Amino acid sequence: MYAVLVCAWLSGLAGCSSTPETDDRYRPAENILEVVAVLRRHVPDDTYRFEPARDYTGRNVYRSSLLRLESIERVHEGALRAGHMDGVIAFAKGRALERIRAFGIAASEYRIAAEREPELDVEALRSADLCDSLARATTLAIDLDTLGDPGRRFATATDPDAVVEQFDARLAMLDESVSAASGSHHEFVVKEEIERTNMARSHYFLAVRNVIPNGNLRAVSELQRVVVGHRESKNASRHMLALADLYVDMAKEYIDANPPESMRFDPVRFQELIESASRLFQVVANRDGTAEKLEASRRLEAFLAFALRVDRDRFTP
Repeated sequence: MYAVLVCAWLSGLAGCSSTPETDDRYRPAENILEVVAVLRRHVPDDTYRFEPARDYTGRNVYRSSLLRLESIERVHEGALRAGHMDGVIAFAKGRALERIRAFGIAASEYRIAAEREPELDVEALRSADLCDSLARATTLAIDLDTLGDPGRRFATATDPDAVVEQFDARLAMLDESVSAASGSHHEFVVKEEIERTNMARSHYFLAVRNVIPNGNLRAVSELQRVVVGHRESKNASRHMLALADLYVDMAKEYIDANPPESMRFDPVRFQELIESASRLFQVVANRDGTAEKLEASRRLEAFLAFALRVDRDRFTP
C-alpha cells in the first residue's frame, strides 16, 4: 500500500513540474500553406467599407500574415533554400504588403513571384504595375503622416492653391488606378487611398485655416466634401465627428473673440454653429453598432454644457 502511495505521489509531482501547454494563439504557424490559406480567405475583403479582419490573436490579419511568413523564412531557412516556395511566399507577401500601404515593397515582391512562379506571372505583374502606380501617387501632395511636421505644413500655407494642385494630381492618378483595379480586390485598396487623400487635403486646410483668407469656410467645405464623398466608408462616423469638432472649435473661438455680453456678439451666428455641431453629434450618437456612438454622445453633452454657459437670452436676436 505504501509503495502504491509513493508512486502516486511521484506521478503527481512529475505532472506538476511538467511544462504547461502553450496557448494555440501564440504557437508559430505550422507551414506556409496555413498562412497562405488565412491570407487568401481575406484577400477579397472590402476593407473600404469594413474594418480589416483580425486573426485569432486579435491582430490585423494582413500584418500578422506578413510577420508569420517572415518568421517561417527565418525558422526554416535551410528547408526553403532550394527556392521551390519562393514564388508563393513572395506573392503572399505582396498581398499582405499592399493592404498595409507598403506599395513599393509589394511591387517588388510581386515581380519576384512572377519570376519564380510562372503560374502567377500574369496576376503578379498586373498587381505589381498597380502597386507601382499607387506608390507614385502617394508621393504627391502632403500625406496624413507628414501633416504633423510644422515646417512643411506652414511653409506651404501661403499658397494653398499650389497644394490643391498637388492633391488634384494625386487624385487623378488614383482615378486611373480605379479603372485598372475594377472587379478585383485592388478596387478597395484604391478607394482607401482616395479617401486618405481627401482626408489629408481636409486636414491641411484645418491646419492652416487661421492663416489663409476665408480659412474657416474652406476648412468646413473640405470636411463636408469628405463626409459626403465617403458616406459608405468604415470611417464615415469619424469624418462626421471631425466636422463636428471643427464647428465646436469655431464656436469657442467665436466666444473668445466676441464675448456674449459685448455688442459684437451675434446670437444668430453662434446658434448656427451650435446647431451644426449638435446635429452631427446626434447623427453619430444614433448609429448603433459603431465605436463612435458613445464618443459622440459624450462630446455632445460636453458641447451643450459649454453652450449653456453662454447667456441664453443672447440666443434670440
